[in-house]
Amino acid sequence: MAIKIRPASAHDAPALSRICLLTADAGQTAEHLHDFPELPGLVWAVPYVNLPTTWGFVMEEDSGDIVGYIVPADQHYTQLLRKMRVLPETTLAFAPAHLHIDILGSHQKQGWGRKLIETAVEYLRCEGVDGVWLVMNPKNVNARKFYERLGFRSIEGSPENHVGLKFDSWAC
Repeated sequence: MAIKIRPASAHDAPALSRICLLTADAGQTAEHLHDFPELPGLVWAVPYVNLPTTWGFVMEEDSGDIVGYIVPADQHYTQLLRKMRVLPETTLAFAPAHLHIDILGSHQKQGWGRKLIETAVEYLRCEGVDGVWLVMNPKNVNARKFYERLGFRSIEGSPENHVGLKFDSWAC
């Protein structure tokens, strides 16, 4: 089945919310952790396709099913996240964009994560952004390996699970 990457829209919000739930426990399903299954998506995915200063891309199968997404945020949305939990200034100062990516397990390890990040980097570069950061679940060892292969590095002065990518070091 063919997959294409296209810009995300508000119409995609239910699919993003579903994928977020199915990957929210260190890359595994978090269904057993939430009485309200929509909660992870409402925090970490849906706002990105509903706010005017955020955006994203989705992986869509020929059938129309959404199987993965990438959603960066700008400084305004990052400040909202900051109020939800305390983020060190070193993380916030690393780059003006924050990134969140999730792909269903059935579509992982096929190069789609790299393609989504390449799409996001190209978009952000055109917007004049010089880098991006993210916070990963420390239990998700596979995610750390994935990000390190792409050139993400620990952010000096931040917790170990805060990693960033400067685009001048990006090698497509």
